[in-house]
Amino acid sequence: MPELTEIVSAIRRCRVCVEAPRGRPLPHEPRPVLRVSTAARLAICGQAPGTRVHRSGKPFTDPSGDRLRSWLNMSPELFYDEARIAIIPMGFCFPGQDAKGGDLPPRRECAARWHGDLFAALPQVDLILAVGAYAQAFHLGAARGKNLQETMLNWRAHLTTARTPRVFPLPHPSWRNNAWLKKNPWFEADLLPALRREVGKVL
Repeated sequence: MPELTEIVSAIRRCRVCVEAPRGRPLPHEPRPVLRVSTAARLAICGQAPGTRVHRSGKPFTDPSGDRLRSWLNMSPELFYDEARIAIIPMGFCFPGQDAKGGDLPPRRECAARWHGDLFAALPQVDLILAVGAYAQAFHLGAARGKNLQETMLNWRAHLTTARTPRVFPLPHPSWRNNAWLKKNPWFEADLLPALRREVGKVL
């Protein structure tokens, strides 16, 4: 099994979505974005970098990141402390935009090529925050609900299922989920306090 430093170095050099893509090639130069260490016990696993993160090279430097940190009641200093928190998107590079200006789905090459080795090199991770449908599909597998509502209503069951690491599903903190959040006040009343407790246990 390769060492974590070797895997991360290879990910940062990766050009498979340009040179051997599954479908259309990445429409710009790859810029993989991730933060990992052999000490972090919490992994935040989201979708893929957006335009702002592609420019900054730092994950969640956008309004979605602001909302996620608010959900966690977490300072930027702690959020970006690699020794305590890993940030691993399903797609490491900004995937580009569709005709309407929305972000495309995460590149399929990333998880297929890298996630097995990467998570195997992170045995100390105790809790994964599966942020959004793509991360939930990967980390929950068949246990994921048929839609966001079903997955999120079962958050307690997902969290307490016997698996290592444990998985806590979250909706994507994008403005696109504002309507869902408004219709589900239990998310703020019940889930967020539990989220903060679980995160506090591992940090």
